[in-house]
Amino acid sequence: MLQLKLGIQLESLQLPFRQALRVAAEMGVHAVEINGRSELRPDELTRTGVRHVRKLLSDLNLTVCSIHFPTRRGYGDVDDLEKRIESTKQAMSAAFELGSHVVVNQLGAIPDDVAAPEWAVLLQALTDLGRHGQRVGAWLAARTGADDGERLANLIAALPSGMLGVDFDPGSLVINGYLPEAAMRRLADHVVSFRAFDAVRDSSGRGTHVQLGRGSVDFPLLLSLLEEKHYQGFVIVERQAEREAVQNCQQTIEYLKRLF
Repeated sequence: MLQLKLGIQLESLQLPFRQALRVAAEMGVHAVEINGRSELRPDELTRTGVRHVRKLLSDLNLTVCSIHFPTRRGYGDVDDLEKRIESTKQAMSAAFELGSHVVVNQLGAIPDDVAAPEWAVLLQALTDLGRHGQRVGAWLAARTGADDGERLANLIAALPSGMLGVDFDPGSLVINGYLPEAAMRRLADHVVSFRAFDAVRDSSGRGTHVQLGRGSVDFPLLLSLLEEKHYQGFVIVERQAEREAVQNCQQTIEYLKRLF
């Protein structure tokens, strides 16, 4: 049976870092996702800083499930690509030092044409990052949503084995007009992180995120598909609410606990 290992994106709580950690612990989650841009910058994280953060986490019985490391451009865009790769590598090294094996980011557009120059650039960048991940013990996970599961699965198949994981975000798939179930069936073998994010599309075709359980995502089905693959990762709570952020996250946690 799939075990519920709950994580929460600290940003979703809309609180200062230390306070967010305390609130997360009070909510009963097991781990937190830290933003590597706005909360803890890998290029500024000293060994003393790592020890300090790990002590804070340990005192609250928390671990780090992932580092969220958003970049302005994807890994198929040559503009400032070397800088982007290097900063992502720093995030991967920092993730491992903080006790995590996952760094989450969107890849950018995946070309339709494998003969396109962007395809070769993307493959080379992801292979470079994947090899760094094998050395340091933390890997990049591509957040789903911008492309369908088939396209991302084909990209993973074109890479050497073990280069790239998947951060499965069903809500963003719905918003972009894709079917989460179809994507999960193609990507389940590669999922290292699962995001409890729901969404719905209105009659005009516009998608929006909603409270978990009120959208069109079939979470019991998706989690059962992960169970078939003996998934051992976290289910990460994330909300994009402008108000009552803590309450919204708590409701999401309660919904997930009822599922189990």
